[in-house]
Amino acid sequence: MDLKSIIRTIPDFPKKGIMFKDITPLLSDAEAFRHVIRQFLNRFRNKGVTVVASAESRGFIFGSVLAYELGVPFVPLRKPGKLPYRKIRQEFQTEYSTDAFEIHEDAIKKNDRVLIVDDLIATAGTAKAAAGLIEKLGGRVAGFAFVIELSFLNGRKKLEGYEVFSLVNYDSE
Repeated sequence: MDLKSIIRTIPDFPKKGIMFKDITPLLSDAEAFRHVIRQFLNRFRNKGVTVVASAESRGFIFGSVLAYELGVPFVPLRKPGKLPYRKIRQEFQTEYSTDAFEIHEDAIKKNDRVLIVDDLIATAGTAKAAAGLIEKLGGRVAGFAFVIELSFLNGRKKLEGYEVFSLVNYDSE
């Protein structure tokens, strides 16, 4: 399935010079959405994944469905101030800001094999922060699954040593 033809590019969002990859057309196409989940399942079904974690907020869409299909828990990585229980925090740089994620301190058990799922990898700031939180809690990253990869930003190189899987690649803006 040609997912690239379904994903919409919005110029100058959220700021001038950014070519935003809008997944909402993909989400409103049931066949395309099922295709994404099937591809992730096919890749990670036999990798010993015990938990799926996703970054707020678009990652939740794919990660929660994938966790359900794998029959494993789903763990949300939230922006600061959104989680009610004791938590740990990891700051990170994105292509246009500084941000942070938090996770409940009891969300990951020692040696959990965690698949990190998000809609997009750009500079890998979000992905590295997610891995940092998982590893601080004693978990092991089983891999990363992304719908979109902006390979011209070289984020994959920052995830060396981890399995990285993406479905749609943009090698230029």
